[in-house]
Amino acid sequence: MLLSFVTECANSVVPAYVPIVEKRKNTPFTESHKAWQQLRRGRYIEFNLVYDRGTTFGLKTGGRIESILVSLPLTARWEYDHKPEEGSEEWKLLDACMNPKEWI
Repeated sequence: MLLSFVTECANSVVPAYVPIVEKRKNTPFTESHKAWQQLRRGRYIEFNLVYDRGTTFGLKTGGRIESILVSLPLTARWEYDHKPEEGSEEWKLLDACMNPKEWI
């Protein structure tokens, strides 16, 4: 039963993903988008190094630092107290994360 479930899930990935790629493949990717991506990567690194219990445990107990840090993105960016322009797509994303909808 579990194998059947996992197989069905795996077989659903491509049919679900291809339409998304087809729809978005010609969407422009600007320097502004890249800067936002880099800021989000910076926050991901912050979370991993400061708050993730597994990462901090590994760093504090003599784990191989290279093995721990290999999962981090190659490039990132930090800006102190960055706040996207209200109403921008970036602002909408953060607003949705900070103020989730009650769907039920």
